[in-house]
Amino acid sequence: MTYQQTLQWMFNRLPMYQQQGKTALKPKLDNTREFCRHLGNPEKKIKTIHVAGTNGKGSVSHMLASILQEAGYKTGLYTSPHLKDFRERIKINGIEVEEDFVINFIENNKPFLEEHELSFFEMTVGMAFDFFARKKVDIAVIEVGLGGRLDSTNVITPEISVITNIGYDHTDILGDTLEKIAFEKAGIIKPGIPVVISEYQKETFPVFREVALDNESEIFLAEDLSLEDFESDLLGIYQKKNIRAAITTARHLKNFAINEKSILSGLVRVVQNTGLKGRWQQLQTEPKVICDTAHNAEGLRLVLGQIAYEKFDMLHIVLGMVRGKDLKNILPLFPKEAAYYFTSPGISRALPPEELQDHALQHGLSGEVYPSVKEAYKRALSRADKRDLIYVGGSTFVVAEIL
Repeated sequence: MTYQQTLQWMFNRLPMYQQQGKTALKPKLDNTREFCRHLGNPEKKIKTIHVAGTNGKGSVSHMLASILQEAGYKTGLYTSPHLKDFRERIKINGIEVEEDFVINFIENNKPFLEEHELSFFEMTVGMAFDFFARKKVDIAVIEVGLGGRLDSTNVITPEISVITNIGYDHTDILGDTLEKIAFEKAGIIKPGIPVVISEYQKETFPVFREVALDNESEIFLAEDLSLEDFESDLLGIYQKKNIRAAITTARHLKNFAINEKSILSGLVRVVQNTGLKGRWQQLQTEPKVICDTAHNAEGLRLVLGQIAYEKFDMLHIVLGMVRGKDLKNILPLFPKEAAYYFTSPGISRALPPEELQDHALQHGLSGEVYPSVKEAYKRALSRADKRDLIYVGGSTFVVAEIL
């Protein structure tokens, strides 16, 4: 198969959460463990950092990878979902996995994948571990896909674990309270392995503290750190919490020589070193266009708070979402004084723009409906003056379609 045919086989034959939602998930680690055994347990041949959380885990993962690269280490990075190309999920020192590796991996393991009916995510986790082991990385930063306790990545024993902000997302899977969600995230805490908690939340920190105590794991609270001279090329005030988490993790990572210079340079070269996209990313200046992949209430609250600091004459918002989002809590966060362009990304889970418009009207948000993200974005560009601001977001898939 060609690379595109391989991807088509992966996407079509095997369930993928981003496309199908909850029905794609398998609430056990048995398949992943069996697949790892089939591959020769590559996850045991690499050192790792495990990163979970509702918001910020992607940014923290990329910051850590950049810091480790600046310190001279051959660094693997596994994240999800991808924006444009599947290979974005698996990188070493910012370079994406080769197309030939993806093709050969699927071809060589197809009988196993078909027989055991692995999910898309289970398969890609195995691919990442195998790639990193074969390439002999010094360390790999592994981002949790969803939750933590039962996430396919949770077959590793990392050098250190990180848990970022906890918020209400995927409540149908992880639980309907912050305490329940925190318990699922805390599932990545391993016996005797230190854990960094990004921020103190009164509902969640006691959960983390108890699980860490049960596992005799040292716990560090990142928000105690004073930032002073630390900045990052990942823009937005909300990145301060993620910067604290990355610095705290780097300082407590044992058996790796990471000095303050590597931390400083790593933080300001995240995009250059890792190729991260879609985090408060500016696409043009006149009019100023910002896109961000935030897609739940906590993430959007931070991004919309950042918009409030921007200077502009008029705000244009290109907005699309997927089904299952808590619109009653999300939509009130958006400003009423803005022109809205309601749309939907081209995936089966997309919320029809007409439904999004109906819900938005109930919260005083008005605008027109567009059948595609590109049409909505094009219309916003044609209407905006030079001193206006265009924000594109609501879903990772919306952002992906304009990059």
